Amino acid sequence: LVSVLSSAIIVYRLPWTWKCSKLLMKFIHAGLNTIAMILAIVSMVAVFDFHNARNIPNMYSLHSWIGLTAVIFYSLQLFLGFAVFLLPFAPVALRAALMPIHIYSGLTIFATVIATALTGITEKLIFSLKNPAYSASPPEATFVNCLGLLLVIFGALILWMASRSHWKRPPEENAKILRPIGGTPEGTEAESTMADGSNADKSDVRINSEAARKQNLKLDEAGQRSTM
Repeated sequence: LVSVLSSAIIVYRLPWTWKCSKLLMKFIHAGLNTIAMILAIVSMVAVFDFHNARNIPNMYSLHSWIGLTAVIFYSLQLFLGFAVFLLPFAPVALRAALMPIHIYSGLTIFATVIATALTGITEKLIFSLKNPAYSASPPEATFVNCLGLLLVIFGALILWMASRSHWKRPPEENAKILRPIGGTPEGTEAESTMADGSNADKSDVRINSEAARKQNLKLDEAGQRSTM
């Protein structure tokens, strides 16, 4: 869940994907999230089956509470993401209004998943290491503690990439400018971008205003020539 969800988060932030169509990136983003959700459900079923087979109580630890919370909110995030941003029924204004909430909740769920992994590996060490105990810092404890630090660093890097404004996917008209010379045009959408739902609309207004201004200049020049 940590690796696949992080890939889904940064798929829009990779500059070499900006030349791809927005719709393609949406399908990749939704596909990665779907895979992560399926793996999360499979892992939860495996955990409950293991606990029941060993007569271990379920849902008593902080790790289990945080993990179940992450999975529940992740399923809601995935459902609303499909309904609002992937299916072509929601109006652009609704998508623009919900986009900041969608981004914030996705990053919060990712941080919760990191916390679930950290509490899970710590809990496993406490239960598994008896002789020597976890407090004696055997090699297994050192290895898993280093793994936990790497998870924290990895999560911090993903959140840093997702919060940098200059790593946001540019509007479609800017993405065309970034296309290599000789490249073929990519498909565009009428809706707002993933980073800021209102940027595309504002850009369209500016483009239309510029086109109207140039058209007026041409008409003025034609009128001057006719009077001359």
